[in-house]
Amino acid sequence: MGPYLLGLRLSGRRVLVVGGGRVAQRRVPALLEAGAEVTVVSPSVTPALDDLIAAGRVTWHARPYEVGDCDGAWLVQACTDDRSVNTAVAAEAEAKRVWCVRADDKDASAAWTPASGRVDEISVAVTAGGDPRRAAGIRDAVVEALRDGTVDARRNRTKPVGVALVGGGPGDPGLITVRGRQLLAQADVVVADRLAPRGLLDELAADVELIDAAKVPYGRSLSQETINELMVDRARQGKFVVRLKGGDPFVFGRGGEEMIACAHAGIPVLVVPGITSAVAVPAAAGVPVTHRGVSQEFHVISVHVAPDDPKSTVDWPGLARSQGTLVLLMAVERLAKVAEALLRDGRAPETPAMVVQDGTLPTQRAVIASLATVADRVSAAGIRPPAIVIVGDVVRVGQEVAMVRAERLP
Repeated sequence: MGPYLLGLRLSGRRVLVVGGGRVAQRRVPALLEAGAEVTVVSPSVTPALDDLIAAGRVTWHARPYEVGDCDGAWLVQACTDDRSVNTAVAAEAEAKRVWCVRADDKDASAAWTPASGRVDEISVAVTAGGDPRRAAGIRDAVVEALRDGTVDARRNRTKPVGVALVGGGPGDPGLITVRGRQLLAQADVVVADRLAPRGLLDELAADVELIDAAKVPYGRSLSQETINELMVDRARQGKFVVRLKGGDPFVFGRGGEEMIACAHAGIPVLVVPGITSAVAVPAAAGVPVTHRGVSQEFHVISVHVAPDDPKSTVDWPGLARSQGTLVLLMAVERLAKVAEALLRDGRAPETPAMVVQDGTLPTQRAVIASLATVADRVSAAGIRPPAIVIVGDVVRVGQEVAMVRAERLP
């Protein structure tokens, strides 16, 4: 017969785990997460369990199992590698009408530990007839569907309200955070930037209102004030609004302005950080922004205005003197003036530079040059925004890695 499934609320209740090996190591953290008061009986324990014991989260009796250990327990886990011990533990638990899970024999076990997972307030538990590998595979599929919104999250009675500022990552739809994708699946309205992962928009339900907030350089643009008004208006209608941005909302994303606008309007705001292209795109191109013995700092600069523009607040002379990596956003069309300023203020002409277009996307391509030649090389290659500029010796680290790979790979 199939089992009768229950969700046990173990907070403050004693659970006995007999055995201190790998099975116990897997099960104890889940019991602690449920609030159980865990006692482990075993002559020895794994290092991971030892850490929990040292932290005072688990009570350990460093000895073999003894009759009477099941007293006061609400649940027993028999996890030793000795069948006779597990049989004795299960027999005592049965006599005292305490549920016991045997790790070594599903048919002799009074209860099964399901493969479990949790997404927000939803708990998933799968038994699969006592087959743990099959149960884990099914569990993983259901949890993933809940996380990415494949299961209809919009039917949730406790759907979020207000506005969520969601960082969509550097471009590849797979690099949005799990939380960001969950909220996107629950949205009634999505206000999307040009650099947001557009592939995810095709997955939206047909009744989701999609507002294109793209700011095309030197082209059409939806003003920030209009974007703020749209978010507030839709939220006041009782709709859940996701403001989907590229990268991270607070890294040159005007997320702070949008949060303030919602706060003034009394609209609750949830912020979901995203992977900023300032570190993700160099990484995708094989360049670490920091590297031991090469660079222990990096600077992220918005070059929406040129160094000689009165509106610029960037300390270009200070950046030129710095030995750290420079990561320049929105710099392609002003790259010649940037290079001129850095060279004038002390950066060496031979400083390596890399420009990566469409980072993390299938269309990604890169140009490598020196600081003195990078503007001409980029122009000749036809590199266009969106692109990230990396200046510093870490570019050579990336080249070294590429060379080693080329030599080692067939």
